[in-house]
Amino acid sequence: MAGPKSTAAFERAKRVLPGGVNSPVRAFKSVHGTPFFADKGEGPYLYDIDGNRYVDYLMSWGPLIWGHAHPQIVAAVQEAASKGTSFGVPTELETDVAQKIVDFVPSIDVVRMVNSGTEATMSAVRVARAATSRSYVVKFIGCYHGHADHFLVKAGSGVADLGLPDSPGVPKETAERTIAVPYNDIDALRDVFLERGEEIAAVIIEPVAGNMGCVLPRPGYLQAVRELTRSFGTLLIFDEVITGFRVGLGGAQARFDIEPDLTTFGKVIGAGLPVGAYGGRRDLMEMVAPSGPVYQGGTLSGNPLAMSAGLVSLNMLEAANREGFYDKLQAYGQQVVDQFVELGKQHGIPTYGHAIGGLYGLFFHEGPVYDFEGAMASDGASYERFFHAMLENGVTFAPSPLESAFVSGVHTSRELEITLGAMKAVFAQLTS
Repeated sequence: MAGPKSTAAFERAKRVLPGGVNSPVRAFKSVHGTPFFADKGEGPYLYDIDGNRYVDYLMSWGPLIWGHAHPQIVAAVQEAASKGTSFGVPTELETDVAQKIVDFVPSIDVVRMVNSGTEATMSAVRVARAATSRSYVVKFIGCYHGHADHFLVKAGSGVADLGLPDSPGVPKETAERTIAVPYNDIDALRDVFLERGEEIAAVIIEPVAGNMGCVLPRPGYLQAVRELTRSFGTLLIFDEVITGFRVGLGGAQARFDIEPDLTTFGKVIGAGLPVGAYGGRRDLMEMVAPSGPVYQGGTLSGNPLAMSAGLVSLNMLEAANREGFYDKLQAYGQQVVDQFVELGKQHGIPTYGHAIGGLYGLFFHEGPVYDFEGAMASDGASYERFFHAMLENGVTFAPSPLESAFVSGVHTSRELEITLGAMKAVFAQLTS
């Protein structure tokens, strides 16, 4: 349970913030606990205000691929801040970061910076609707694309955790323009296209689902989605807010050799500072104002703090990629998954997991998980006990069974040893 300082801080927060938090999953409701309050982060470790230290696999929900407070990134932000935090006119930093994204991701010719993944996905859909003169969008059950109205239909992440109906406050007319189909089921998607393919502007998909736990696409699935969308003149949007620059330098699309029409990215671009982006083919992106008629703007888009941090981070990733960086991240995550599954077998507890790049997921479920139904069948009560016991042993995962875990470039064999040792102790507790 949270220490006395965190408990008191949460009570104070609840008086002035909805539920005491600024993002729902932080409230620890999914694991029936009181959240600890962060004091600082350092490398692979997170420290709370009660003085506890945790090996951190939350990594600010993914963007901290170089861990907490990396000296090079901190120095870049400090230098940028000393010159000013925002200007409202262009800076060369914005172009430099955009050029890196274009260089790393073959499907992207032009990119627009925004302030969050939600803004990125919302804007990409707007471009798709304008480009096709169609209004319907297909998403996948359990995939989360931010909190824009048309995405809060059978979403994963915190929406599923809280059990919210396809989101109160979303007009029926908006929801009706979003079609939700099961993830990893190409026949279900094909049926939708046979019924109303000429009306579908875009299919938006997480190429690796990260908001129902980490769920991998079945072999050939993404290729089939690409072929189907192309045959109906529908644009394919890859939501790489979680996977971009985390499962590979070119994202999941490079890993699976798929070229979507549009791609969205999130805060990993800014090494944890608020930023997002969307990009794609030149003809599509030149529809965006001021080049074209599709309006989207943001006062703080491409702000110098996020761009400075992002440029350093992307340069570091480019250099590390030559040394097998992503293979090392995957090997680390795979060892955690393998131990989790093996301990489950030893103790008679159903367990399963996926790992790809710096992303992995743990399920209290027997056998493969390939869709939202499988993720929801995972034993939430066991995850809750596991989460709190690991926390007591100095390791923190996401406070929800429907989220992924993240490995950074500064997690070492020492942190792996701590994690695997804690897991052994925790599984012994789970069966005692």
